[in-house]
Amino acid sequence: MGSVFTTVALPVALAIVMLGLGLGLARADFLRVLRHPKVTIVALVCQILVLPATCFLLILAFGLPPALAVGMMLLAAAPGGTSANLFSHLFRGDVALNISLTAVNSVLALVSLPVLVNLSISYFGAGTAEIGTQAKTAIDVFVIVLLPVIVGMLLRSRRPAWADRMERPVRIASFAILVLVLLAAIATNWDLLAQEFGRLSVITVLFCLLSLSVGFVVPRLFGAPRRQAIATSFEIGIHNATLAIVVAQTVLGSTELSLPAAVYGVLMLPLAFAFGTLIRDRSVIRDRSVVRPGAA
Repeated sequence: MGSVFTTVALPVALAIVMLGLGLGLARADFLRVLRHPKVTIVALVCQILVLPATCFLLILAFGLPPALAVGMMLLAAAPGGTSANLFSHLFRGDVALNISLTAVNSVLALVSLPVLVNLSISYFGAGTAEIGTQAKTAIDVFVIVLLPVIVGMLLRSRRPAWADRMERPVRIASFAILVLVLLAAIATNWDLLAQEFGRLSVITVLFCLLSLSVGFVVPRLFGAPRRQAIATSFEIGIHNATLAIVVAQTVLGSTELSLPAAVYGVLMLPLAFAFGTLIRDRSVIRDRSVVRPGAA
């Protein structure tokens, strides 16, 4: 039963999530980042370099055992999830920029994720086989991550009306799948999770808050408008926990490596909501409060 869950159910679940992402993307989303080259470069540097370095320092500070340390680095290497776009919309971020960054990050993950995870396995000595040669790993990641996105984009380009109708149901299904995957990952290794939950909850909360803060503060320091900084905050701060779980269990064959992503996925949602209330763009609210009395 566990083998069927790992080899069939998990990849199918992730495929549905990434298909939903693809239904909301178009080729123009990849080109749109060229309109904001500075904020794009800053966001990508934070995503690919700053966050893994931050995660590495947290791992050393907390003294995580090797398997959980690699699991945390896998989480740090995972690009933004579909939830990032939802939070960006909810708290008045630049959703177009957010979607564009998600598209670019999904492509870059073909290289950045296997490189970072293999380096982490070598450093921490987790007793886990590396995820193969870069070419083989790129193919694996392409099949489980990028291929469903491409299918979704092709469906949107060929049948845009149908894609518009399906985008919301698939998004809702993606959220439900995320919850089920998190619960399943927790249930399959409950005994170890019970032992490590205290340490994992603290480090994942800190990592989430630091990721959100880096994603907001650093672009602002480089002159990004507030709405763009809100978008980069959620893109950088909300990692694709479902992807990390699937790679851990399906590609690496370890449920233990998936525990940090499972704990993060549960705790990230309320943290992101609370953080969003602090950084949201309130100018729209102020504008409405000024217009309404005059209109009356």
